[in-house]
Amino acid sequence: MRRPIVKVLTLGKLHYRKSLELQKTLSTQQIESFNDFRNYLILNEHNPVYTIGIRRNSYSHEEREKLRNVGAEFYETNRGGLITFHGPGQLVAYPIIHLKQFQPSMRWYVRQLETTIIDLCQMFNLSAKTTSDTGIWIGENKICAIGIHGKRYVTTHGIGLNCNTDLKWFDHIVPCGIEGKGVTSLSKELNKNVSVAETIPLFLNSFSKNFNCSLEFLKI
Repeated sequence: MRRPIVKVLTLGKLHYRKSLELQKTLSTQQIESFNDFRNYLILNEHNPVYTIGIRRNSYSHEEREKLRNVGAEFYETNRGGLITFHGPGQLVAYPIIHLKQFQPSMRWYVRQLETTIIDLCQMFNLSAKTTSDTGIWIGENKICAIGIHGKRYVTTHGIGLNCNTDLKWFDHIVPCGIEGKGVTSLSKELNKNVSVAETIPLFLNSFSKNFNCSLEFLKI
């Protein structure tokens, strides 16, 4: 079976609203067959922003304004999961893929995302794992958030991996609604600066392996 092709868009700093618009454009392609769907992987960082998923009623207007007042934006989305933070120093990856070209299973998709990050952490000699809580963990601290959406086998949203993120932004929320646990980053775990730029090639290698796909790099 031919390996699916995924076109990689590395966009640097991207406004969160722009990322939503781009995901919508790329995920709503007019196609006659799923084989005609063009798969994409968007890689970027965001300016400070808090986002919530479909369980959005847990956050009041006052709480949302409080977060905006600390200098971040706030967006409601249609992804799964509760509140999280995106910002500089965090690698955000949005796979826009048609699962019928891979495996027509959201459970399989989540597992491959998890394994992609676990394998990436292993490249840094870090032991990461999944737990009963969403995301990827090192000990009791989350290093990568996962929040996805799927419609007619097409995926949107994705992962946020803390590379050299300022973790103080997470002090204003209960990340992903999980009480009693913390957050971490590659830089914190390794006690040295690990940038998004140097993490991207390792992420792409792991993604290509775990999704058994070929990557094509697009110039913007």
